[in-house]
Amino acid sequence: MFPTINTDNITKPQKIPAACFDGETDMRLNEEFEKTITSDAVEDWRYPRFFTGSIGDNVVITGNDAVHIFRVLRMRTGDRAIICDGNGTDLLCAITSASESAVELDILDRRRSVGEPDIYLRLFQCMPKSDKMDFIVQKAVELGASEIIPVISKRCVSRPDAKSAAKKRERWQRIADEAAKQCGRGKIPTVGEMIGFTESVKISAGSGAQGIFFYECGGSRLNDLVKEPFPERIDVFIGSEGGFEPEEAELAQKSGIRAATLGTRILRCETAPVAAIAVLMNITNNM
Repeated sequence: MFPTINTDNITKPQKIPAACFDGETDMRLNEEFEKTITSDAVEDWRYPRFFTGSIGDNVVITGNDAVHIFRVLRMRTGDRAIICDGNGTDLLCAITSASESAVELDILDRRRSVGEPDIYLRLFQCMPKSDKMDFIVQKAVELGASEIIPVISKRCVSRPDAKSAAKKRERWQRIADEAAKQCGRGKIPTVGEMIGFTESVKISAGSGAQGIFFYECGGSRLNDLVKEPFPERIDVFIGSEGGFEPEEAELAQKSGIRAATLGTRILRCETAPVAAIAVLMNITNNM
């Protein structure tokens, strides 16, 4: 037998009386809800996204994207898609004809891409082992990075030769392309050629960007380094599994790149860039 429970003293949830809200607050909350959640204007832009430079009075999609639209997504005449010119403009379009070889669309509306941050963040990522770079590229693009450059530092275990590096770069660029489509970017971030650490420091130091070097031995908090007026460009340096050698940290700091910390916990090399970019995007009001 189960014991009998006395429910007399249990506090029951009470409905908050309407008098607790004034009319102005209630109206404002309703307006914000409708604007951000149920707006038809928002829903109009929630369609599959593709990038192309073939934009005139109408849009023509060819190649693998045409095959994907026709065979995988099974989109047909009247279906809508978002076409991006790759320069920060989104076009709301409707398909007028579709086949595996070409998809033609009429332009219904256009707007500035809302998925692009107003800072140019470049990630210098020291090469990790295995396929961790695939994850790093994908997440960096989703979070707003504009460029990813693979770097070979002294403690990198992965050191692909030129032929292997070229193949890896092609794969990473495809990952960046797909991530940009999925997350609503207005531009496709680029994956650069693999370079040495010393060269990466020279590139950053001469670019005018604010360089930030995430060092496992300590540094300043990001809130203390990145303040208003925010820089237009930020370079982020992340080490491989072994981190950085002391002389590498010294070289970076002598070149004007500031050492930063992500806290007292040691993050994995694939976690650190995700955390760093997310925090920077939040600080600069891009998240």
